Amino acid sequence: MTDRIVLEGPDARLEIRPDAGARMSSLVVDGQELLVTRGAGPLDWGCYPFAPFAGRIRDGSFRFDGRSVRLATNDPPHALHGTVFDQPWMVEAPDSLSVDLGPGWPFRGRLRQDFELTAGRLDASLRLEATDRMPVVLGWHPWFRRRLAGTDAHPEPSSEAVELDFSATRMYERGPDGLPTGRLVDPTPPPWDDCFIGLGRPPRLTWPGRLTIELSSSADHWVVYDEPVDALCLEPQTGPPDAMNLGAAPVAEAGAALAVSMTWRWWSAGSAARRSD
Repeated sequence: MTDRIVLEGPDARLEIRPDAGARMSSLVVDGQELLVTRGAGPLDWGCYPFAPFAGRIRDGSFRFDGRSVRLATNDPPHALHGTVFDQPWMVEAPDSLSVDLGPGWPFRGRLRQDFELTAGRLDASLRLEATDRMPVVLGWHPWFRRRLAGTDAHPEPSSEAVELDFSATRMYERGPDGLPTGRLVDPTPPPWDDCFIGLGRPPRLTWPGRLTIELSSSADHWVVYDEPVDALCLEPQTGPPDAMNLGAAPVAEAGAALAVSMTWRWWSAGSAARRSD
């Protein structure tokens, strides 16, 4: 199996690891590594796809179409972030990978992830083709560096901490166990480990004096996790955490497909391509 795919753009270099959940393992833009490239475990680095669920499923269980479903609890007592983020994927083309949802998910289906890297832009898409009718939430979990410092091969002095520009109209209330109750409330001040809807504009991350990146997605839910000291996560997804128990998960009919897309656009500080509000 190929352990690394490299896509080159005019101003960026993207590495993808088929053997590590088809995650983006590195994205270097204008000589700056944007992603956390290593972690204590597979949940803690890169940018990996969510499927067939995102976030936690309470106690690793839910009911669907009268059927009781039990999942492996990789974040005891809960199931976390789907079944494909730590599985080897098949390379279909240099910019396309696929994987079955696997034995850890009781509904049959196959997932495809595609990438396109162009000047100032990265596009990614996930497409689930369902063999069985199933609830499904798709998305991505990127770990962005809080400070930029060049690359391992070409280190630079650390930048100032990243600044987050994020606006949403509603937030999922979290219960004492940290999981959504299903009730929507006004957003609270950060720090966050929360799911939002109703974004006023695409989120932006700015590393002062270095780079700005803007994220957009066809997904209508976003989780912001800004508590880690060294990282910040902006996670587009098609439903909230515990969506299967909240009745908030989209349903893929047997023989049908569901898809989600994500775009990252970037520009350097002072660049002529810099965007204004």
